[in-house]
Amino acid sequence: MIEIPDTFIERMHELYGKEGVAWSKALPGLITDCAGRFNFSPEAPFSNLSYNFVLRAKLSDGKPAVLKSSFMKDELSREVSVLRAYEGRGMIHVLDADEEQGVALLEGADPGTPLSTIEDDALATNIFCEVFRRLHLPAATGSLYPTMRQHFAAIERYRERFNDVNIAAPLPESWVENAEECLAYLITTTSENLLLHGDLHHENILRQGEEKWAVIDPKGIIGDIHFDTIQYLLNYEDRGGDCEQVLRRRIAIMTDRLGLDPRRIAMWGIARGVLEACWTIENGGKDWHKGIQLTERFAKCLD
Repeated sequence: MIEIPDTFIERMHELYGKEGVAWSKALPGLITDCAGRFNFSPEAPFSNLSYNFVLRAKLSDGKPAVLKSSFMKDELSREVSVLRAYEGRGMIHVLDADEEQGVALLEGADPGTPLSTIEDDALATNIFCEVFRRLHLPAATGSLYPTMRQHFAAIERYRERFNDVNIAAPLPESWVENAEECLAYLITTTSENLLLHGDLHHENILRQGEEKWAVIDPKGIIGDIHFDTIQYLLNYEDRGGDCEQVLRRRIAIMTDRLGLDPRRIAMWGIARGVLEACWTIENGGKDWHKGIQLTERFAKCLD
């Protein structure tokens, strides 16, 4: 039987209360059931568990696999849907799934080292571009994936929360207004709404074999292709220079390799920084300045 780490059970309690704890403690039985149904041998859980229980596994032919279990079944179902939509485009394969149970058996990346292990930032960004150009499909009409407006809803919630003149709004008003203007412009001028990964950064791009790379953990958002560059740009932001130099260099590479509009990338970054600050405030955090610093850095790329 697989043992569930106490730290993960505590995390589920923090997120979902007693129901999260009960779900966590039922996982060993669920894993045993899935191993029989999906024909794999469970191994050890990954060490960096956060929102999902992710377990290393081995298939009957010896190939690596991953069993992912989620308390938030709808989110896992959306992930499985995106992975299947991108079949053959460089995302990891879905081997089997039971969406009612909130479990999915996924192909394991071998050796599975993340893009972050490549410290040459220009090389890593070029690899990112090679991965990026294989992704992105036209969004189906009536899609169940969230829109870009829905993804940025925390900014609207921030406005509603601090619309009383007697309550001091913590964020600089000029930057909130700027983000709102950028967001409105970007949404109305998006020429084609695509199915985006939504969280395409270094740790979600894994080495598969000697020369290939596989993408994991899509969120699934409908919107402008330029937005899918942003999460990469927010990670390892001072690798190979100061933050502003690295950001400008990466955007230049993306513009050259992918034919993207650097101003749209920068404008999405401005909105994303304010969104980060709003999320921080919603979660009770005090360090919203980091989000505003992101906004300021992207704004300089418009000069």
